Amino acid sequence: MENLNNAVETLIHGSNTLFILMGAVMVLAMHAGFAFLEVGTVRLKNQVNALSKIITDFAVSTLAYFFIGYWIAYGVTFMQPAEQLVADHGYALVKFFFLLTFAAAIPAIISGGIAERARFGPQLCATLLIVAFVYPFFEGMIWNGNFGVQAWLEHRFGAAFHDFAGSVVVHAMGGWLAFGAVILLGRRNGRYRDGRLVAFAPSNIPFLALGSWILIVGWFGFNVMSAQTIEGISGLVAVNSLMAMVGGTAAAWLVGRNDPGFLHNGPLAGLVAVCAGSDLMHPVGALATGAIAGALFVWAFTATQNRWKIDDVLGVWPLHGLCGIWGGIACGIFGQQALGGLGGVSMASQLIGSALGMLVALAGGFAVYGLLKVSLGIRLSQEDEYNGADLAIHRIGALSHD
Repeated sequence: MENLNNAVETLIHGSNTLFILMGAVMVLAMHAGFAFLEVGTVRLKNQVNALSKIITDFAVSTLAYFFIGYWIAYGVTFMQPAEQLVADHGYALVKFFFLLTFAAAIPAIISGGIAERARFGPQLCATLLIVAFVYPFFEGMIWNGNFGVQAWLEHRFGAAFHDFAGSVVVHAMGGWLAFGAVILLGRRNGRYRDGRLVAFAPSNIPFLALGSWILIVGWFGFNVMSAQTIEGISGLVAVNSLMAMVGGTAAAWLVGRNDPGFLHNGPLAGLVAVCAGSDLMHPVGALATGAIAGALFVWAFTATQNRWKIDDVLGVWPLHGLCGIWGGIACGIFGQQALGGLGGVSMASQLIGSALGMLVALAGGFAVYGLLKVSLGIRLSQEDEYNGADLAIHRIGALSHD
């Protein structure tokens, strides 16, 4: 009997390790989606820079999170003998890998907002500071109960802030951090003439669409594998992710009037919004959450560029910042049993937690990029911006010429 129990325990630990490893690899693949979404959206002279930023940001994020960020968020360090690290089939290590891919999504999100005019080195410095300190501070507060905020919300309102897969912890944080960076960088040269928007057409719609599809597929690892164990897996999360994605697509198609940029960002808006409550909502609630997010993205992106004249290249603040906050609030609405959800969620806690994430990200974004702006400078020179980041930084263009 003891041998049978040991075998079952080994199987469970091995299965959980494999499960979360698959999730880590799926979210790692999403970074290719971030890369190609940016490559397809920016002008041809900035494509190499887009690709280079995403992979280098991931490397810096890994180092920052391994040595500092993960310890700040969860109090865990890996500075111990390898024989201790392989306990439970190395589940703790793979859990780090999984959560790292979330942390690394933050600079990948920011990258799209600051494209075409940000300096390479200072952006990597920003990545280090954000992934080592800013993001883990809020991540640990929400997902590890640091500082007693979650305990206070549960005591005061009957439920802690619920964010199953990171609508606020990851996406809103990334979007609002990017907002500070975009404001401090300023607009691209020539983007506005006599107060009117000048169109900078995407360089490659197929690459943009490819990036969107890679992100969509990977998102099912992002959401479903957030259960982190086989026991916690739920088909509800998968179907809710699907319905939100479809809702975002349909709304962006209708409101965006067939525009391919809106059409391929709409599903991403829906997926951003459903992360928080994907384990609680009824699929119809997830559909509504995604549809509202898709329409919100189209409206906010248009207003950002035309009315407010904020030059957010990929619209990462509307997509991740605003739709992420909507996701935190939507969890409080559609997670209620009265609307078909599983319940156990407080609207007051969702509002407070969402607002807190926005404030931490805003403060962090302006602090990090403000510090780098006055110390190193964060923007390319006018000449380098005109020539393009590819030639100015990497000394090579996306297309070779014989």
